[in-house]
Amino acid sequence: MSKFVIRETATGIKFDLVAGNGEPIGTSQVYASKATCKAGIESVKRVAPVAKMEDQTVENWEKVTNPKFEIYIDAAGEPRFRLRAANGQEILASQAYSSKEACEKGIASVVKNAPEAEVTEKEK
Repeated sequence: MSKFVIRETATGIKFDLVAGNGEPIGTSQVYASKATCKAGIESVKRVAPVAKMEDQTVENWEKVTNPKFEIYIDAAGEPRFRLRAANGQEILASQAYSSKEACEKGIASVVKNAPEAEVTEKEK
């Protein structure tokens, strides 16, 4: 079962969405408070199942409206995705994947697992 893990950082609070196998699927921005971090989690749970797909890795890609998953190639040449809320704010970003297909599987995992994922807090 996937879970959202809230953790403190040197600059605030963020969350990771972790797959049932313990591998990270995505991470959030840094939030100023636990309450805003939890609101970010609820946003991911709400928009992931209805988000459209924007594949920025293809030539002449079609821009779609938010909420959306964006697949893109990072500076190192590796595929990643980010999830944008209805207001365009980035609410979840992935790690680098070995292939576009693996990246697409990561998105499918978010869509399937985020709505029902439990929320926990990382021990210090």
